[in-house]
Formats: sequence, structure tokens, C-alpha cells
Amino acid sequence: MTSRPHAPLMFALTFAALLPAGLRAQAGMNGEILNPNLAGTEELAAVPSVSAELAGVIVEGRPYLTQGAFDEMLSIHLGEGARAELYARVFVPINLNTASDAEILMIPGLGPRMVREFKEYRPYVALAQWRREMGKYVDDDEVARMAQFVFVPIDLNTASDEDILSLPGIGARMLREFKEYRPYQNIEQFRREMGKYVDEDEVARMERYVVIR
Repeated sequence: MTSRPHAPLMFALTFAALLPAGLRAQAGMNGEILNPNLAGTEELAAVPSVSAELAGVIVEGRPYLTQGAFDEMLSIHLGEGARAELYARVFVPINLNTASDAEILMIPGLGPRMVREFKEYRPYVALAQWRREMGKYVDDDEVARMAQFVFVPIDLNTASDEDILSLPGIGARMLREFKEYRPYQNIEQFRREMGKYVDEDEVARMERYVVIR
């Protein structure tokens, strides 16, 4: 018997197929929110609750492959309230398809209701799909605010240039390298090829934003 994708996945794939290339899976624009995997020590130290010493600790601890890992590290240095305040300014974008309830609740201003809505429409294959679904519950400004904290992984074999360049810390050089080795057969191939250009920590940081479908 041939297995079929369950209904949410079937809808997601159909939705993605109807999207213009530039609106397929991508990361939200960060606005003024700093990514602790990319921000410099001076940028981090300019955040009110971050001392120069803590900024150095943050940079030394990279990469943070999840917001949960970042929170765990910070818990040694800051209390829960201070961390919650900090996340309005410094945050590791969360994968909409795999983020835990605790990570979703780290997005400033979110409560249990939005955790439920975030998870209801998984799996997401496009950020535009998530925007559409969240727009049923909150206005456009709130969707845009929440989008700063989230991403949907791109498909390495089909992502457009615009999609790839939307990923945090990816510029023209890595765009070229991402595309050079298509089609990728597995994620190990991606690790091996990207490892020619950047170190293991950077490969791991980039890997969290990609999938091979």
C-alpha cells in the first residue's frame, strides 16, 4: 500500500507550490533584534541588560543552535526576568517546525494561546504560510513583530536566491556555494561541501536553516 502525506503536510506542500518563488520558505526580518550568533561584542554590550563581560561570554559560547541553548547559557548569568527582558532585543530565531513550547513562549508577548496556534499548522514550508495562518488571530503589525523571531528552513535544492539571502548571515559568496553543489543528496553532503569554506561551528549554524526535501 502506498502511503500518503497526512492532511496538514499535503496542504502545506500545495500552498508552497502556489507561492511566488520569493515568498517560499525563509527567515523573518530581524529588524532591531540582534542575533547572538552574528552580533559583535560592542553591539551586544549596547543592550541595557548586557555587560561588556556578558557580551564576551555570549560571543565565546557560539554557536547557539537553538534559542533553548542560548537561554540555558544565559541562565547562569541572568535571572528569568532579566532574560525575558533581554529577548526583546537579542534572540536566536526559532524553527517554526521544531521549536519547543518553552522556546515559543520566549518570544516576547506570547502566551499559551499563540503556542497552540503556532503548532496547529505544522509542518510549515513557507514563512508566508505561517503569516497567513497567524493573520487569523492577530493583526498585520503583530504578525510582522512575531516574524522577527522565527524562520522556516529552506529547501537546499529548490530555494531561490532571495530565499537563501534571507537567511541570517548568508551573503553573496555563500549563496554561490549553496547552489554550486545542487542537487544535494543528503545533509552530510552539505556539511562536507560547506566545510571547504567555513569552520564546523559556522556549518552547524547554517545547517539549522536548511532541509533537503
